[in-house]
Amino acid sequence: MPATKQLSGSPAGEPVYLVIGYLRRPHGVSGEIVMDIHTDFPERIKSGRKILIGEKYQPFTLDTVRQHSNGLLVSLKGVDTPEEAGRFRNQWVYVKASDVPPLPQGRHYQYEMIGLDVVDENGSLLGKVAEILETGANDVYIVRDDSGKEILLPAIPAVILNVDMDQRSMRVHLLDGL
Repeated sequence: MPATKQLSGSPAGEPVYLVIGYLRRPHGVSGEIVMDIHTDFPERIKSGRKILIGEKYQPFTLDTVRQHSNGLLVSLKGVDTPEEAGRFRNQWVYVKASDVPPLPQGRHYQYEMIGLDVVDENGSLLGKVAEILETGANDVYIVRDDSGKEILLPAIPAVILNVDMDQRSMRVHLLDGL
């Protein structure tokens, strides 16, 4: 393993941003905007939370947050009109990965899993976790080797035997047919 190990799917030294929502359209006359939720922890989206908007990661602070249909109505500090809120239409909302609380022992954020070395029970390298598909029943890890060959691994206990974040590795049992 190289002397400098990469702790995420981002290039070394570059901050990691996590998507938490998507801004749709202004709502009302006070600068609120409709936000779709794209996080498993919507309860963490609350007034006073620091967020980043768009490809340039513009920093803002959430002023108000309230339920609306299947999403939220949010307002940003310093944005008081529908015209100002409209500037953020159709943009992603992020938080810094360093600002999210740790998960319980044995649980990991998806971004932490990207780049893990995947080995079978015999220690043979199968590739690296390249992507994670959310299927509803369980996640599926796309493992890609250096030649581009892919293996799809369901994230179930019968397949994922061990995840060692310190070693950046995942030990798996290949089911028949994989």
